[in-house]
Amino acid sequence: MTNPAEELLDVVDEHDRVIGTARRGEVYRDGLTHRCVFILVRDPAGRIFVHRRTDTKLFAPGAHDMFVGGVVGAGESYASAAVREAEEELGVHGIEPEPLFKFLYRGGGLSWWCDVYEARWDGPVSPQESEVAWHAWLTPAELDERLARDEFVPDGLEAYRRYRELRG
Repeated sequence: MTNPAEELLDVVDEHDRVIGTARRGEVYRDGLTHRCVFILVRDPAGRIFVHRRTDTKLFAPGAHDMFVGGVVGAGESYASAAVREAEEELGVHGIEPEPLFKFLYRGGGLSWWCDVYEARWDGPVSPQESEVAWHAWLTPAELDERLARDEFVPDGLEAYRRYRELRG
């Protein structure tokens, strides 16, 4: 596996138009706006896949997240990245994320466009060890309990807030 900081990303403007490319490490260092995908994965019982990120992650190491996902590579579509990221992080094949909404996240001197999806998965998962340190399928009530006591990624918190507003 290559160094994540070396991954080439599209740099975009405030309207999500590509204005250049840069390596992920440079994008984070210089606070360049780029693209990410977030996939909320539910099982047939409606539980949500929640995980703790590994301590080696470039952004929010060790924090919890209720979305799988990641950066969109240079020249990659949001939809392709959503499938790729969900399959990589969950260790599955054949997932079909459905698009929900998109927003511009800004926080801590960083910014990225977040394309948010939802997917159903009814089989076993084998999370990617380099990305996921712990995981569980939690009911929304169990997730709320964790939100009150654990550290979660800030962009995921914002996406989940918007998701809950959308879903009522």
